[in-house]
Amino acid sequence: MQGMQTTLTISTRGPGLYEFTDEAARFVRSAGADEGQLTVFVRHTSASLLIQENADPDVRRDLNEFFRRLVPENMDWIVHTTEGPDDMPAHIKAALTHTSLAIPVSGGRLLLGTWQGLYLFEHRRHPHQRQVVLHLSP
Repeated sequence: MQGMQTTLTISTRGPGLYEFTDEAARFVRSAGADEGQLTVFVRHTSASLLIQENADPDVRRDLNEFFRRLVPENMDWIVHTTEGPDDMPAHIKAALTHTSLAIPVSGGRLLLGTWQGLYLFEHRRHPHQRQVVLHLSP
């Protein structure tokens, strides 16, 4: 198998975690790969990626609230405000998390743990169309 690649477009409605585990799993199955590695990359600087629990929605709510409190809007020392008061805090949140992830594949399946899911972490207030690149390597 040669490497395969696709791009997902994820519509966001504001800050929060948007799960795309099923879409990634479908891509891996459609590739017919028995073993390999899925690399996931977000093509933005104000959103990021997480592997996180997907069983209890309170985890996602608490993570979103934690980052909102850790990096609040309207910090008086911020210089970059051209795109609004949520932009620089979004860049900081993205810098503290991940823009790419690597997930092993075996038996044609993502080797995620029982409660693990793949998430786009939107850091901006307004809706966006985010691009997430999935690349499967042998």
